[in-house]
Amino acid sequence: MKPVARLGVGIGWRPEIADAVERLDGLDWVEVVAENICPGHLPASLRRLLDRGVRVVPHGVSLGLGGADRPDPERLAALGERAVTLGAPLVTEHIAFVRSSWPALEAGHLLPVPRTRDALDVLCENVRIAQDALPVPLALENIAALFSWPGEELTEARFLTELVERTGVRLLVDVANLHTNRVNRGEDPAAVLDAIPLEALAYVHVAGGVERDGVWHDTHAHPVPPVVLDVLARLRERVDPPGVLLERDDDFPPEAELAGELTRIREVISRPGAGPASAAGPGRPVRESAPDGSRAPGLADGPEVPDGPEVPVEPEVPGEPLPPVAPVSEGVRAGVGIGQAALLSALVAGTPVPEGFDERRVRVQARALAAKRASVVAKLAPELPPILGGPDAYRTAFLAYARNRPMTAGYRRDAMEFAEHLLIQDLPADPAARRRLTLWWQDRAGARPPHRIVRWARALVGRAA
Repeated sequence: MKPVARLGVGIGWRPEIADAVERLDGLDWVEVVAENICPGHLPASLRRLLDRGVRVVPHGVSLGLGGADRPDPERLAALGERAVTLGAPLVTEHIAFVRSSWPALEAGHLLPVPRTRDALDVLCENVRIAQDALPVPLALENIAALFSWPGEELTEARFLTELVERTGVRLLVDVANLHTNRVNRGEDPAAVLDAIPLEALAYVHVAGGVERDGVWHDTHAHPVPPVVLDVLARLRERVDPPGVLLERDDDFPPEAELAGELTRIREVISRPGAGPASAAGPGRPVRESAPDGSRAPGLADGPEVPDGPEVPVEPEVPGEPLPPVAPVSEGVRAGVGIGQAALLSALVAGTPVPEGFDERRVRVQARALAAKRASVVAKLAPELPPILGGPDAYRTAFLAYARNRPMTAGYRRDAMEFAEHLLIQDLPADPAARRRLTLWWQDRAGARPPHRIVRWARALVGRAA
């Protein structure tokens, strides 16, 4: 297997820490949430990093390749467009599902797929579709989970190994997620690392979390704990990772603390002792060409990669061709979809927890999803908390709204529907606040077709004026 581009040590770029990221010493690369940038209007900070030769890798969160439906061509095209705009050596996504089509529900979060043969067949076909559509190589991340599916047929390691063998996809190994799954699902990170094809490793994620009542929450809002760095060290004993990235998504610390965490990561990966897996070998086939047969950018010798650290290119070793993939029957997809829809409905719509799941854990996940919805909507619509009387009043109102009203589109639509819900109930109680909310909603409603709830809300405009 030919080596990928050497990325080095990087950090997740977020608008809240953009200035600090630019000032970090020795920064090799950054990762950006793909859905949070517009190719035609890159943030000035990202543009300056690109001009300095810092690699930028788009990290998708909305494809849902583990879902029962085939990948959305528009989402694939958008992810590919971002890779081209950024000159990225690869794109990354998750082994997860994020929505169901019947009923139409959105999780707003990454959910684990069942480790069954049928779910693996669906995932592999979806990955092949994505690989054919994307202009650069694809790597997939193992996710953190609060619970396990009943009736699983494969271990995590076997699931990942067969995914690589059947698709040639690369792996983004999140060591924090390995620790999360040790606490929440009893899975040994060392056993996973021993059994997965580390020659397919694209890069590594490191992040913080916190344990509450015996459940590990992968928050990305806490410092990286020693136990996660220990998992990184165990990985380093087996392979010299092409790249390692620090993730932080909330409660951002001072710049010096971010720099200190990067220093600790460098200290771990600079220790000697990488095993034989650190050298690229014939291994399992990995797709390194664009759909038209041309060489995809992003390999160590690829001319389209911005200047940066590289690894020597090993002589070409013919690998085994990828095995043909029989189309997945609609019956198999439907079966996977029914199970995912039942779980998602319990998580976001308050329906009963499907048989065989740990009900307590599913309820913990449901509360976490609602809290995330509230947090994201507040960031996208920062005017709402002040209108409603502050963060606590906003959160109380939103969680009451979300309890039995699942998200069926994106977060921006969710913000609008939350405002509509309040206005229908003549809320907020304060007339001045209700007037401000009405004007906020009216400014954003645009020319949206007036279905029933919109007509009701519009009828309130005169009342609040």
